[in-house]
Amino acid sequence: MSRKYEGLVVLNTKSIEGTLEDLVATVSKEIESEGAKVADVSQLGRRKFSYASKHLESGHYVTYSFKAEPETITRIQAKLRLNTNVHLQHFSRVA
Repeated sequence: MSRKYEGLVVLNTKSIEGTLEDLVATVSKEIESEGAKVADVSQLGRRKFSYASKHLESGHYVTYSFKAEPETITRIQAKLRLNTNVHLQHFSRVA
């Protein structure tokens, strides 16, 4: 049974190859490759962290709204952990 989820991903744009749009699209493709159907991608822009995290002072925030099976979330999280441009990630179920 597919459920609606929203994922907040903070991207490290310090040393990206290509454009920011390419990076956002790449993360979207990685989410879809695990079987999710991405409905909406919303870029919230660059935000400064309240404290330095892993030698970064800011990151580019992006929200992904998608439908997926519950067990798909753990696979998406594992896949995004391997992407060096993904600094932080958080997924929650939308009612």
